[in-house]
Amino acid sequence: MFYVIGESTFVFTIKFLCELAARVVSFLQNEDPGRRGDRSIYDYVRGNYLDPRSCKVSWDWKEPQEVGQTMSFRVQLFYKNGQPFPAHRPVGLRVNITHIELALDIPVTQEVLQEPESNVVKVAFTVRKAGRYEVAVKLGGLNVAYSPYYKIFQPGTVVPSKTKIAYHFSTLVLINGQQHTLQIEPRDEYGNPTSNSTSLTDEANYIFLFFQLGTVDDDSLEEYYSKSVSLNKQQCQVLLRLTLRRTGCFRARISYKDQPLSNGEFDIIVLSENEKACVEKNVSTPGISIYFEAYLYSTSSLLAPQRRPSMGEEEDEHDSPVEGQPEKVKKPKKVYCYISPKQLSVKEFYLKIIPWRLFTFRVCPGTKFTYYGPDPVHKYLTLVVDDGIQPPVELSCKDRNIMAATFIRFLHKNIGGSETFQDKVNFFQRELRHIHSKRPRTKTCLKITRHSILDSSLKATRNFSVSDWSKNFEVVFQDEEALDWGGPRREWFELICKTLFDTSNQLFTRFSDNNQGLVHPNADRPPHLRLKMYEFAGRVVGKCLYESALGGAYKQLVRARFTRSFLAQIIGLRMNYKYFETDDQEFYKTKVCFILNNDVSEMDLVFAEEKYSKSGQLEKVVELISGGAQIAVTNENKMHYLNLLAQYRLASQVRDEVEHFLKGLNELVPENLLAIFDENELELLMCGTGDINVQDFKAHAVIVGGSWHFREKVMKWFWAVVSSFTQEELARLLQFTTGSSQLPPGGFNTLCPSFQIIAAPTHSTLPTAHTCFNQLCLPTYDSYEELHKMLKLAISEGSEGFGML
Repeated sequence: MFYVIGESTFVFTIKFLCELAARVVSFLQNEDPGRRGDRSIYDYVRGNYLDPRSCKVSWDWKEPQEVGQTMSFRVQLFYKNGQPFPAHRPVGLRVNITHIELALDIPVTQEVLQEPESNVVKVAFTVRKAGRYEVAVKLGGLNVAYSPYYKIFQPGTVVPSKTKIAYHFSTLVLINGQQHTLQIEPRDEYGNPTSNSTSLTDEANYIFLFFQLGTVDDDSLEEYYSKSVSLNKQQCQVLLRLTLRRTGCFRARISYKDQPLSNGEFDIIVLSENEKACVEKNVSTPGISIYFEAYLYSTSSLLAPQRRPSMGEEEDEHDSPVEGQPEKVKKPKKVYCYISPKQLSVKEFYLKIIPWRLFTFRVCPGTKFTYYGPDPVHKYLTLVVDDGIQPPVELSCKDRNIMAATFIRFLHKNIGGSETFQDKVNFFQRELRHIHSKRPRTKTCLKITRHSILDSSLKATRNFSVSDWSKNFEVVFQDEEALDWGGPRREWFELICKTLFDTSNQLFTRFSDNNQGLVHPNADRPPHLRLKMYEFAGRVVGKCLYESALGGAYKQLVRARFTRSFLAQIIGLRMNYKYFETDDQEFYKTKVCFILNNDVSEMDLVFAEEKYSKSGQLEKVVELISGGAQIAVTNENKMHYLNLLAQYRLASQVRDEVEHFLKGLNELVPENLLAIFDENELELLMCGTGDINVQDFKAHAVIVGGSWHFREKVMKWFWAVVSSFTQEELARLLQFTTGSSQLPPGGFNTLCPSFQIIAAPTHSTLPTAHTCFNQLCLPTYDSYEELHKMLKLAISEGSEGFGML
């Protein structure tokens, strides 16, 4: 008997037999017997095996999506025959997410969902950088269907604290009636440019410019200026064009949704054409003596001057002075203000012929001007000058705006055209290269003994001139066969910095007993440590800065964590009691805070400091001011007492050490170039950002206690979250747990005690910390998203999460 079958059935049968044969051949030839397990040829014939091409991926979000959110997608596992594959079985699922332009890998976490969807694996991750990402999902080394996938994440909304004005100064000098353009760079929370977002036009409309002049309302000045906003999407900028039609000094404010930008509050001096010509003449002919007649208002030697009324304010003759401040002399002193590219000098003339210099201020960003209204005697506009080194000086001058604009123009030329940190760094390095450009950049050999790195380095550079220090060092370690193609030189820099600033060598010390303290010149250095060693330390730091200015493989960071007060002295700032808070925390908590928060009238304090030996014997009494042992500290002058105390404890005791350090440093890096930075910027310039390495963190963190769920799930989520953090967030986490945003030079390995993550006996609550013991108390959570939310909230809110012991 014969059966007739259709052509389609025949084709289907042939295809089935071919596929069956292919499965059998694949099973016999390619399947690894060690991985085959219980699977038989019968399973392959029936399609009863996991097949990557049969698996599916579903996304838990709709595009476009902004950065910063916890994202997740699901991988559904299937047998070849279409039946669900149990996800709890080991399948070798690998997920790699990479930012295409930056080649940045994003950490992920995987979690098997419970019944009834037992064939589903949930993958969660967080991205911070906007752009295009590749999502590769593989099973056993093979891509699942349609993998890799490509997803685009957009920038978040504009964050005012991250948004700034490019190429900007704290004081602008403009011309009446001429247009000036401000380039505003909108950024989201993670620093992504937001000019390519769909809501850009609306964002631009939220940017407003306000002027404030004394106590005059903002609205009353609108008739004196006009503005327009345009967008430059190619440069990711908002262009704000401003025209002022009134001369004078204004206070400007640029805000986004009522929040000022990071550098959005500044002064504007508007000059007439004649005033502009006068300023241009002053700046173009600096060799000629430029001076302005002014009047100096006397202040107490103990306290800063009292604020004068602004324009539009009335001065009540019957008002008593501010508590603790002396009354000003009714007749101010006539003085002359001389301005050059480097300094502003205030002089008076005895008998009208003998000059006497009263004050000198450097032309640098540290010298700040504050503008007030007319003085009560001559009705001239008032200016307060404060450089943080000497008491502020209050001057009134008929040509105040011209004098201030001349100073500002010199300042702009000195720092290269912008006050933003990166622009100042570029100017600093460009000028440093120019200074050393006439010196030969030939190689000079340093023969170093590794086990006596400091002594051999001092000997090798003993007769070096400045030109020798500018050369390219070729380091040879004794008894080691290695050509210096850059490696030995970098190692020498790292070793010599570690040795110089290691407190065990006693050149530098810490105010605290633990190795997390910041280093400071040692006032009690042993006699055998000569001051010449501080000169050498200064030259090493200067050499690092010069090498970094050359860029590329020459870049060298200073491996040290200096106190803020020492950094301030490098750039010439006056000491302030607030430096105790970062440098000598124990002294700040015990004495400084007690004086600040309590009545000192019955404490029997005087303007003197007792110095004790290590055995507790009183060695001497140091007067903080002349006759200070007889001057009582009162509630009115206690702030000045604390500042003098800071000057003595943080500066005067190490004056010789600092001076010799600066002598060596300034041989390679001029003082005027360092002065363009503040102490925080100087640390970044010398020491870098202090990058926190997550792998180093994970390798040296100690996990204490916890259930299986905590160790196997919560900790995996924790490391995935931490890996997604920015350096700023990692610094906040470190500060939240240890009390410091920076690590010791050796990283997490040198933290004492070690960084500990303790399983807290709570569930779904905020993490807490014990900074005394470097402990993070981490509760258990139900999901990656919940841990991410709670941890970020804890490090953002700060002290609310600290444990009290």
